[in-house]
Amino acid sequence: MPEEIPDVRKSVVVAASVEHCFETFTERPADWWPPSHVLVKKERAGLAFEPVVGGRYYEWDVDGNEITWGRVLEWDPPYRLAMTWRIDGHWQSVPDDDRASEIEVDFTATGGGDTRVDLAHVKLHRHGDGAWSIHKALDGPSPGETLARFANAL
Repeated sequence: MPEEIPDVRKSVVVAASVEHCFETFTERPADWWPPSHVLVKKERAGLAFEPVVGGRYYEWDVDGNEITWGRVLEWDPPYRLAMTWRIDGHWQSVPDDDRASEIEVDFTATGGGDTRVDLAHVKLHRHGDGAWSIHKALDGPSPGETLARFANAL
């Protein structure tokens, strides 16, 4: 049995509706995606989510080459999105979900028009060798780079 690695959970409260948050997260990923998170070999030209369970979220480069970051596991607009995260323990792309961890994103209205955005990296043990280094890189203070960039994009 693989060693259990704790989940990494981050959150941020933003002055926007759950609908606007979900839309920004899923329709404008290039506005918040950390620029260091790139799998394509050439300059990244775009990022997209296919808005359906089983759909991909992926990037493509200036030559049109695509790399899939993962598959959508849950698509419940505007409240929840879950997906696989296809990297190995050394931050390299893997071709399928056999070694992928999962990312869960929840959007919850907190009153007064604000939304709490919770992002969790779960099942990190699936990255295999190097999984603890991924945990360590993700496990800083909230909101973390991704959610901080997302809040700024709103």
